[in-house]
Amino acid sequence: MDTLLLARLQFATTTSIHFLFVVVTLGLVTLLVGLQTAWFLTGNPAWERLTRFWGQLYVINYVLGIATGIVMEFQFGLNWSGLSRYVGNVFGAPLAIETLVAFFLESTFLGMWIFGWHRLRRGVHLALLWGVALTAYASAFWIMVANSWLQHPVGYELRDGIAHLTDFTALLTNPTLGMAFGHVVAAALLTGGVLMAAVSAWHLIRRTPDFTLFRTSLRIGLVTAALAVTLVQGFGFAQFGPVGQVQPTKFGGGPAADALVVEWTARFGPGDYSPPVLSSVGLGFMILIGFTLGCVWLLLPLLWRDWIIRLRFPLWLVLFALPLPFVAVILGWIAREVGRQPWVAYGLLPTERAVSGVDAGVMLASLIGFSLLLGALAVTNWTLLARHAARGAADPALGRPPGTRNDDARPEPAFA
Repeated sequence: MDTLLLARLQFATTTSIHFLFVVVTLGLVTLLVGLQTAWFLTGNPAWERLTRFWGQLYVINYVLGIATGIVMEFQFGLNWSGLSRYVGNVFGAPLAIETLVAFFLESTFLGMWIFGWHRLRRGVHLALLWGVALTAYASAFWIMVANSWLQHPVGYELRDGIAHLTDFTALLTNPTLGMAFGHVVAAALLTGGVLMAAVSAWHLIRRTPDFTLFRTSLRIGLVTAALAVTLVQGFGFAQFGPVGQVQPTKFGGGPAADALVVEWTARFGPGDYSPPVLSSVGLGFMILIGFTLGCVWLLLPLLWRDWIIRLRFPLWLVLFALPLPFVAVILGWIAREVGRQPWVAYGLLPTERAVSGVDAGVMLASLIGFSLLLGALAVTNWTLLARHAARGAADPALGRPPGTRNDDARPEPAFA
């Protein structure tokens, strides 16, 4: 068995599953901010009920997502010691900042928000959720700073065969960062919007008692998804320019790519420096899904006078579209990461030199163990999300006044 192949499979498994949690977290928290802000401004208890319902799903996904992130950190230390040793002085800086933001600030704000219902003033409670959202975006930003450096190393110098950071500003102005970060954020908003719309569509199809609430969340989800898919397409296609300039071997060839291959052959020896075909295949299917999801714009006119609900068939389309953004984000991540091969840090550190000197049997055992653990976390997450989503918004556990039970719930408040 090939140790390098097993290590790459383990990295692909851990990052892909963790990324599914990330896009839901980032997308839902943005929608939550809008819902609770509407409640704060209008005082309408219907907005509170929606905030509690979607906030409960957000908390479930966040907690289990943190667990998958910890597993991913373990595989970094176990399998990629060469990466830590060679570029850790540069790559570790944005990751350290992200850890401080995510595990300290974001988690603190979220904990205070969860347990602050009916204990804090409404303005303070809303400010905490804004803090959660801003730190979530900051966390995503620093992760993309680190990843963009692997895509295009900048602001460093080699001393004794080790990369040292010399220009922190260069990390923030990396040409592979801006559009990629916008693309990830837009993809998260698209995922959150489709998730909100699909859950709402399911309740509307079943004609549950929470009809008026889910009619509102369906509208919010569809409008969010429509705006986000346009941003996803724009940021996505805009990346082809920078990618072609700084990674000429990634998608295609030409004189610049040929010159780089000659240089790499002289430095690292002969080899195949072309990315695997898998990256282009993933990119093609991702683009196809992106254009398919763009059809959500055709559903917006049906929101007028609730034609989307009267016809019912569009609700089924929304429901069946739920897996598409998740498949698209995984394909996009594959295109970005596999397209960088055979490099961990493009043109600087070959993947085969970054892997740890671990026995293949040990690597296989850790691959199986981490895959089972992450799979269990993912199944648990989706089971809990489906269970709590199916219960409706009558009286979610999150934000329930102290001393009350679900049996004490009153009929849901309605929008005017």
